[in-house]
Amino acid sequence: MTVLALLCLATAALAPLLALRPALLWPGAGLSVAGLAGAALAATAVAPVHGVALAATLVLTALAAITGGGPAVLVAFRIARRQPDAGPEPSPPPGPLRGGRVIGALERGAVAASILAGWPEGIAVVMAVKGLARYPELRNPNASEQFIIGTSTSVLWAVAVCGAGNALLS
Repeated sequence: MTVLALLCLATAALAPLLALRPALLWPGAGLSVAGLAGAALAATAVAPVHGVALAATLVLTALAAITGGGPAVLVAFRIARRQPDAGPEPSPPPGPLRGGRVIGALERGAVAASILAGWPEGIAVVMAVKGLARYPELRNPNASEQFIIGTSTSVLWAVAVCGAGNALLS
């Protein structure tokens, strides 16, 4: 079962690569969620991992938290805009906040590291730093909505992945 849980975590970490193509956003995000759900279910039936499995769990959990959040945020934005997915459409125009993908990946990595290190208070530190850094930009139209949707989705994804990873660790 440990191997199955690790394979599911690897699926959750690698499935977002499908979402690099806009036409495969939904399948990539869905496969990532399915991998995360499979890892969480398989983790309930195993003893705590040790050795190589422990290292693999930590790496795959962090990787899944970092990579899977991007498609999750894009899906949340698409749902919030209520735009149909029919036909090939150009990628949506960038919002008022620049650098969101890189900042989001760093944010999810910091959230995952703080949870895996046993310091959940680190989430508050990450969100406070991000909020202070983005404060001047939040006065632009739609910026606050983009910030709240993106940050909330990103952090919730990282916490969910770390929950599945922690199930293997304890």
